[in-house]
Amino acid sequence: MNLQSNSILLLTPPLTQLNAPYPATTVLKGFLKKHNYTVEQADLGIELIDALFSASGLEKIFSEIDDLQVDGIDQKTISMQSFYIQNIHSVKEFLKGRNPSLAYRIATRNFLPEGPRFKGLIPSDTFFGSMGVHDKAKYLATLFIEDVSDLIRKYLHPGFDLIRYQSHLAKVAPSFDPIYHSLINEQEHVIDQFLFEILDLHLSKHHPKVVGVTVPFPGNLYGALICAQHIKKNYPEVVVVMGGGYITTELRELTDTRIFEFADYLIYDDGELPFINLLQFLDGKADENQLHKTLGIRDQSLVWFQNPGINPLPFAETGVPDFSGLPLDLYFSLVENVNPMHKLWTDGFWNKMTLAHGCYWAKCAFCDTQLEYIKRYDAPPVELIIEKMKSIIAQTGQHGFHFTDEAAPPILLKNLALAIIKNRLQVTWWGNIRFEKAFTPDLCQLLAASGCIAVTGGIETASDRLLQLMNKGVTLEQAAQVTHHFSKAGILVHAYLMFGFPSQTQQETIDSLEIVRQMFEKGLIQSAFWHRFALTCHSPVSQNSKAFGIQIPPQNKGAFANNELHFTDPASNHQPDYTQGLNKATYNFMHRVGFDFPLHKWFDDKIPSTALSPKLVQGYLKNKTYLIQSTKQVIWMGGEITANKQGNEAKIYLNKPGSSRTLSMSHEEYHWLQEFIDSVKIMKNSRTSFADMEKNFEKQFQKDILSTRWFNDLRESGLLLI
Repeated sequence: MNLQSNSILLLTPPLTQLNAPYPATTVLKGFLKKHNYTVEQADLGIELIDALFSASGLEKIFSEIDDLQVDGIDQKTISMQSFYIQNIHSVKEFLKGRNPSLAYRIATRNFLPEGPRFKGLIPSDTFFGSMGVHDKAKYLATLFIEDVSDLIRKYLHPGFDLIRYQSHLAKVAPSFDPIYHSLINEQEHVIDQFLFEILDLHLSKHHPKVVGVTVPFPGNLYGALICAQHIKKNYPEVVVVMGGGYITTELRELTDTRIFEFADYLIYDDGELPFINLLQFLDGKADENQLHKTLGIRDQSLVWFQNPGINPLPFAETGVPDFSGLPLDLYFSLVENVNPMHKLWTDGFWNKMTLAHGCYWAKCAFCDTQLEYIKRYDAPPVELIIEKMKSIIAQTGQHGFHFTDEAAPPILLKNLALAIIKNRLQVTWWGNIRFEKAFTPDLCQLLAASGCIAVTGGIETASDRLLQLMNKGVTLEQAAQVTHHFSKAGILVHAYLMFGFPSQTQQETIDSLEIVRQMFEKGLIQSAFWHRFALTCHSPVSQNSKAFGIQIPPQNKGAFANNELHFTDPASNHQPDYTQGLNKATYNFMHRVGFDFPLHKWFDDKIPSTALSPKLVQGYLKNKTYLIQSTKQVIWMGGEITANKQGNEAKIYLNKPGSSRTLSMSHEEYHWLQEFIDSVKIMKNSRTSFADMEKNFEKQFQKDILSTRWFNDLRESGLLLI
């Protein structure tokens, strides 16, 4: 087959988030087009949701439900189906940002039908006030959408959700049997009918020779497999290739050959080189022994093509994501949570982009540090990142970015922020970080000036003993101080939290919640989420279980997914399940409620009292000492300096967005300051250090600039040391 003249179709199967495309196909398309392949792409998830949540789609759904026995609580919803059908289009247009005036009608609570999701709704003015009409309406419109989604899940397809499809089958799947039996034996659902119609349109339009399917999450696996099954049944000549995060992490020890009834090849780790090598093989331009990180089947047996002599593709050579072919006008926002930080995941169109490959730390004991996507860190030049951002903006028309790195390092973010400002890019961005001490108050202010609105990072068990045990490289005091730097700069902070780590005691679990309570109360974090520790076979904990005091019993390896391991931990035996209490408390803290509520009130089981001082976090902040390092670069981020030079002293006016200050100094100091600040403006590309600044001032005035009465105010007005 001549693949460079015939199309390759890349698919994102249902379902992923609805507010922006998942980036895998855009990245691979950009890379393949750079190598002169004809590539098309489709997001089947957003097209499926668009078809289901349309007037004709809802008519079909309600007609299917009308033939079933409906619970009393849902009869009210069914009785208002005409209102759902007539309003669904305008609601979607509103959530896409194309019908903003509808917010006023939605906010009246007399426009949308209100089903079970609205029951017990907290008075919306509590969160939105009298002026927050638009956000209030988005929240109510989301409940409207979710009511329909709940009906579908309850009466038509129990595996359906807005952002995942049949995920319960793939979350822990050592055996392929449940998935296989569902694929082979279940009758075609109405959801599948919509999906196959959409898939057939793409296949008939593009006539691909190869279909590549990304499987990033458990909630995509079943959707990927039913699409592949449909292709094999109706287009048997098409080669189906699967890859992505789920394949890479879960199926590395696959022995069950039945998945190859649906796919011809599986690709592992970074997909660019393995995929292009496979295309060359299929095109007759390469031998089979040149395949790389690819699993196939020959004579009913699995064959692993490794080719270790092939070097990893430098991240700088992956190219620019290509969004062409994606229906960008179909994506829409949802506001599932009124917390300003928490809603970022679903609210607004975010260009998802990775700044660098892998994790620069790659030492956390709970993480899959043996896998290439974690352990191989590779950062491209900042100039390439800026060009990539410009290209993405030109393609999508959107200036918001979600940097999806495992953890973006401070030095890379510093250089990126400087480049964004120097290139006059007006962008808004957020991403994952580690709470490194390198995130000083000045660096956080610089990041905010470049468009950073939020960061996410792991505080994990919120216990110094356990943080040290897991090799997190962060202390609680450090995390408190760094989150304070971000929050003071106006940057929202989300904390990833963990419980159930090996050797964690009940006391440590409760103490961790107390730390979290204090951090919320002090405004250091605005959002958080608890994860129960899961032991994976690619983590340092599993590789050195004795060091963590756990036993990993002999495991019957599954023939399908093998990643999560069972283990016993003597230190945590017979501990109650704290999941509900931790989540309940944190949900309230996120809404600035319950700080004075005794911790034991959040739990059904009896818990120990916290052993921590209620002022522990406050003490961490008081301990903060910030020493000015002479090697730091000086830049001016404030506005133009104006002065009233009448009298013996000059009055200096320093204005910038959100801040105005008036300083007094001698006329000579004013003239020196004016000249110096002009030389260190960010656009001047100056490399002046603080040591240079000190020497310059001392040479002219025979005194230390730190002793002046105005230096600290100058720092608050835009003089940054980075």
